[in-house]
Amino acid sequence: MAQIIFNKEDFTKSNEKEYQLEYDVNEIGKGSDLIVERLTEKGDYEIIQAPLRRSSDKIFIIWDTPFNGRILFDL
Repeated sequence: MAQIIFNKEDFTKSNEKEYQLEYDVNEIGKGSDLIVERLTEKGDYEIIQAPLRRSSDKIFIIWDTPFNGRILFDL
């Protein structure tokens, strides 16, 4: 599986209650095998069930607060 590491600073505020990461479908695929993991204080990753939103060419990963983590996906 391929991965993309992201930081808290990569999130943008989408509205008053949500933050999002934005990726092109060309970067990570259509999102069917997408795994989002959050980096813990111990340095381990934990799988989270983050909501996804799709447009024709973008995928948005939504969360209530920014966090450090990674995305795992099949190419």
